[in-house]
Amino acid sequence: MAEEIEKIETLIIGSGPAGYSAAIYAARADLKPVVIQGLQPGGQLTTTTEVDNYPGYPNGVDGTKMMEDFKAQAERFDTDTRWGMVTKVDLSERPFKVEIDEKTNVLAETIIISTGASAKWLGIDDEKRLNGYGVSACATCDGFFYKGLDVVVVGGGDTAAEEATYLAKLCTKVTLIVRRDEMRASKAMQKRVFNTNNLEVLFNHETKSINGEPGEIGVESVTAINNITGEETVIPAKGFFVAIGHTPNTSLFKDQLDMDENGYLIIEAGTSKTKIPGVFAAGDVADHVYRQAVTSAGTGCMAALDAERFLASQE
Repeated sequence: MAEEIEKIETLIIGSGPAGYSAAIYAARADLKPVVIQGLQPGGQLTTTTEVDNYPGYPNGVDGTKMMEDFKAQAERFDTDTRWGMVTKVDLSERPFKVEIDEKTNVLAETIIISTGASAKWLGIDDEKRLNGYGVSACATCDGFFYKGLDVVVVGGGDTAAEEATYLAKLCTKVTLIVRRDEMRASKAMQKRVFNTNNLEVLFNHETKSINGEPGEIGVESVTAINNITGEETVIPAKGFFVAIGHTPNTSLFKDQLDMDENGYLIIEAGTSKTKIPGVFAAGDVADHVYRQAVTSAGTGCMAALDAERFLASQE
């Protein structure tokens, strides 16, 4: 006799601020949420040594500790948190069929997608070695720690221009490394860059190494190489910000949900609703603008409330 497939009222895919916030609200609404944590339980924040801009932590908090707090609060209301990774979804009909770890299938009446987005990195060893010790992919998250110091930003698009000009308000000097002979950023953003006195642009340069040691020392300088002449330049800096974009973790939903040209899920304005009734999206997976823990948590709340109302409408 075939084993009966498990039925879940609200399945939450992903365990960052959006996923756990959704779980808290869904559990309090008696939706019996199940959270599938994914490859990186706790999401991107678990790679951050200090979170200083989330309300309720006046002295700051370690990113991993913060996500443990989120998880504990969700589980306090009987959220079922599970190790594992969703490997396949079928959104063609409700209940939705979901495969976990390529072996277990469940049926979900509603799904909240909170799989986040992954920062793009240059791919050099020093990024991993010094991640959290001066290397970051979010200026608005970590820029405050470099107030009055010199930093380097890498990238040539709107994100890099925006982060460089943001950091220039806090830092003594910002050096922007652009690998081409021009920026891809909009003319308006380029104008802001070139009109910022303490921001220097190095065109036709690439990062050769990030110099320093993990721990209290952290990043000390960056070695950039001119990709035309081969000449190397050592730039004194305490912070190194990679601003070459993010990749939303949406490959699971390709050809099933609407996405923009960069792969972010498209939701109905002012809601968390995707084009498929009963499927909702929260956090960075549908947000290419803000990408903050606090905004992700807010959309997690929205998704849970939307799921609750949807289920009530089906009764």
